[in-house]
Amino acid sequence: MDVQAIKQRFGIIGTSPLLDRAIDIARQVAGTDLTVLITGASGVGKEAFPKIIHQLSSRKHGPYIAVNCGAIPEGTIDSELFGHEKGSFTGAHDARKGYFEVVNTGSIFLDEIAELPLSTQVRLLRVLESGEFLKVGSSKVIKTDVRVVAATNVDILEAISNGKFREDLYYRLNTVPIIVPALKERKEDIHLLFRKFATDFAEKYRMPTLQLDQEAIKILVNYRWQGNVRQLKNITEQISIIEKTREIKAQTLSKYLPRIHNRDLPVLYRRDEEKKEISERDLLYKVLFDMKKDINDLKKVIGEILQNEDAAKDIQQNSAQLIKKLYQNIESNEEQADDIHIHYPQDVHIDEPIQESEVIEESLSIQEKEVDLIRKALVKHNGKRKNAARELGISERTLYRKIKEHNII
Repeated sequence: MDVQAIKQRFGIIGTSPLLDRAIDIARQVAGTDLTVLITGASGVGKEAFPKIIHQLSSRKHGPYIAVNCGAIPEGTIDSELFGHEKGSFTGAHDARKGYFEVVNTGSIFLDEIAELPLSTQVRLLRVLESGEFLKVGSSKVIKTDVRVVAATNVDILEAISNGKFREDLYYRLNTVPIIVPALKERKEDIHLLFRKFATDFAEKYRMPTLQLDQEAIKILVNYRWQGNVRQLKNITEQISIIEKTREIKAQTLSKYLPRIHNRDLPVLYRRDEEKKEISERDLLYKVLFDMKKDINDLKKVIGEILQNEDAAKDIQQNSAQLIKKLYQNIESNEEQADDIHIHYPQDVHIDEPIQESEVIEESLSIQEKEVDLIRKALVKHNGKRKNAARELGISERTLYRKIKEHNII
C-alpha cells in the first residue's frame, strides 16, 4: 500500500513532504516487530500513526489499545499496565489483568510516555527486553508478546538530562523514530485542512460550508498554530457555529485567532522574563563579593602609597574615594539587604600584614575613616544631613543609620 492509499484509508489530509515521509516510515516499519517512538508537538495527530502501524502489520487481527500515560495517577499506573493480585494494596478486592496481559499478540500505544514514573519505566524496560513482567503483589513471571508504539511531545533528551527519563529506556523505545511535523511546517496543508473541517461541520450542523476570501487565507496560512491541527479544527468549528455569513473575511477570521504568536514571524523575548528570581542567598553573596572587591582595591592603594612616600599626603583623598564607592555598592543593594537582614560589619580588617612597621602606626580601620568623613561632612554642611549625604554619595537614610550606629554627635 502506497502513501496516498494510506492517507485515504486513515483520513489523513495533506501533501507536505514531511508528512509523507513520516507516513512512509510507518508503512515500512509496520511489517516488523520493532519498537517505534513517535515525536511531535501536541495536536499534530500522532495518534494516527500507531493505528497505521498496527493495521498494516501481521498483528492487525490481534487486540489494539491506546493508553494515555499522563492521564493515569502515579499510584495506579503499574496496576493498569501490568495488573495486580487480590489484596496487593488497599482497594485491591480482586485480581486484575493489566494492559500488557490483555493485549498479548497485539499492539499497545503508550501516549505521553515521558509522563511515566521512573519505577514504571524500569518495569517497561524489562517488558521490552525480555517480554516478561510481574503483576503488582505477585512473584510469578508472566510472558507477553506485545508490539509497543510510544509517543511524546516532550524533549526526551532534556528529560534524561533532568533525571526524569531513563536513558536506556529511551534508546530501547527509539529503535525506529517517526517525527510528525508541526502545522506551521506544513503551510501547504493548512487551507486544505480548514476546508475539510469546514465541510465536516457543515454536514454535522446542516448549514452551508464556510468560504475564506484571499486575505483571510493569507492570515490563516501565516498564523503560528501553537495548538497545531487540533487548534485549527477547534477554530473552524467555532466560526461555523457562531458566524451567520458563510463568506469569511480577514477581519472576521482575526477575531478568532489569539493575538499571541499570531503571525509566523520572529518573536522577540524580553530578557528580564527569562531571568530567574534571585534567591536571598545569591543576593547575600553578591553583596559580600562586592564588599570584598572594594576592600582588596583599598589594600592595593594603601600598598602603593606605602611604597611611595611622596604620595602619602594623598592617603586621605584616595581612601575617601574608595569608601565612597563601597557606600555606593552597599546602597545599590540596600533594599534587598534589609529584606534578608544583612548586617554590614563594623570593622573590616586587612588579611595581609603590612611590612612597613614604621607606617602602621596610622590607623587603617574603615570604621574610623567612616566616622571621620561623616563628621567632616556634617560640620561642612552645618549639620544638614541631606547635604552631607549628598556630599558622601549615599542616601540620607544610610547616613542616619551610620550616625546612629557609630553614635556620632
